[in-house]
Amino acid sequence: MNAETMMGTELRGLRRRRPEVAGTVIAGTDGLLITSDLPATDATHLAALAAASFGLGHRMAATVRQGAFHESVVHTAAGCVVTYPAGRDALLTLVADPGADLAALREEARGVVHRTGPALAACRRPTLTPHHQPDPHAPLAVRTPMSTLPNQRPRRDPSITWRRPPI
Repeated sequence: MNAETMMGTELRGLRRRRPEVAGTVIAGTDGLLITSDLPATDATHLAALAAASFGLGHRMAATVRQGAFHESVVHTAAGCVVTYPAGRDALLTLVADPGADLAALREEARGVVHRTGPALAACRRPTLTPHHQPDPHAPLAVRTPMSTLPNQRPRRDPSITWRRPPI
């Protein structure tokens, strides 16, 4: 069974076992959507927000030195949104109805993460071979860490004489 089929099966099973779950999103920690059962626009935005929430929660956990980040919960007037790490570089986000049993939901989510984590890691792992290394001169439309950009100063047009007034 491929990773996408496995994740779809797990998410459908989670929704069947926990009817209070209104939607699910699996995203990378980079904020890119992997799979979801929410409308496309909502899923894309929620994937990015889940990554931001994870980053903040991870940083808080590191700052207070009380162990690793486990989950992020946002309570709303109409329910809650819970984000769990799923392996090294993926996140599982659940949108739940009001009154959801968060302890039971946490156990279900941990089971899904445990079963799908290795498959998620395998499908997200870059498969670079020595012959397929990224081109350091590739266009900037390709995601490039800032450390690999050329260290050049922008050239000023000598015909432009306007300068920003001092503050």
